[in-house]
Amino acid sequence: MSGAGNRVHGLAGDSDMAEPDWPPLNAGELVPLLARYPALGALRAIVWHSPRPLSAAALVDCAGGRVFVKRHHRSVRDAASLGEEHAFAAWLRTHGMPIPPLHRDCDGQETVALGDWVYVVQEPAAGLDLYRDTRSWLPLTRPAHASCVGATLARLHAAATGFVAPQRSTHVLVARSELIEAADPVAALAAQLPARPGLARFLAARDWRRELTVTLAPFHARLQPALVCQPRAWTHGDFYASNLFWSTAGDAAQVTAVVDFGLCARTFALFDLATAIERSAIAWLQAGEDRARNAIALALVAGYRSLRPLGAQDLAVLADLLPLVHVDFALSEVEYFDAITRNRANAELAWSAFLHGHARWFTTPHGRAMLDALRAA
Repeated sequence: MSGAGNRVHGLAGDSDMAEPDWPPLNAGELVPLLARYPALGALRAIVWHSPRPLSAAALVDCAGGRVFVKRHHRSVRDAASLGEEHAFAAWLRTHGMPIPPLHRDCDGQETVALGDWVYVVQEPAAGLDLYRDTRSWLPLTRPAHASCVGATLARLHAAATGFVAPQRSTHVLVARSELIEAADPVAALAAQLPARPGLARFLAARDWRRELTVTLAPFHARLQPALVCQPRAWTHGDFYASNLFWSTAGDAAQVTAVVDFGLCARTFALFDLATAIERSAIAWLQAGEDRARNAIALALVAGYRSLRPLGAQDLAVLADLLPLVHVDFALSEVEYFDAITRNRANAELAWSAFLHGHARWFTTPHGRAMLDALRAA
């Protein structure tokens, strides 16, 4: 499914760049796409290809200005599933969040399906894309930026109040939380598998019930009762510096735009905050146990608390949640790699290093120290 062109962020290694899962956007497909947007005018140039691996995206100059174009394969997203995330982003935009608007085509649609592909054309985000080339598993180095990430996430959660919609219609590449919320996650996953045949085929070759039970056991029994009380709400699901635009590069930087709602789902606020910490404060690409960036985690929490209160019980739940916050999404990556892109090596990596490896790290002295720091915040 990949093609020649730009390299993208791989899953292994600090500097690893890999072949993309999907061919990069090209002029041959953009010309008929942009013809559906008369106000944009003719294609002038593709000025930048995104290095993100799970879709194809680019900044494109047209006669009428610059736009951001994103393309999904229909096996990953269709118009309906994209509409779910667009509705949430639109709600946030009308409630004060700086989110770039979408362009509508000549039929008034926010998505365009052409062949096997589904396209979205969006206004470019305002501000500086400081972290666009930074790998997802590299932590922030500036506590001031971490604090700003936390405060912006708190603003987003406040803006999300009142948004009501059913859960996402897909599990693929979505940050859901049903499994870790379940009293018996193994039974809950088994119940999902008839509707997720690609994931079922991958799991059939291994003793997944035992493996998952072993990984969840140190954390889940303590966490699950507290999750029953968490107010459910739609959340971003992938909130970290690379999905934000910034006013400057220095410590005084403020967030000027929030982008990429592809992982959003109906979860709860502490789930989103824990995800932000996992993305921002742990050096997953570093060898060895000493991956914790506690100052970054604490700065992120402090920024969040500057706008939304978190009591001692909230911090305890946040710490208990952090080792398992990635579980549902990791399984969605297994499903994506094995059933859609047919990349068994990446599927195995998502199963072993991501799902199980991230959770196991929190049983190490450094992992436990991070959780203790959060509880003491």
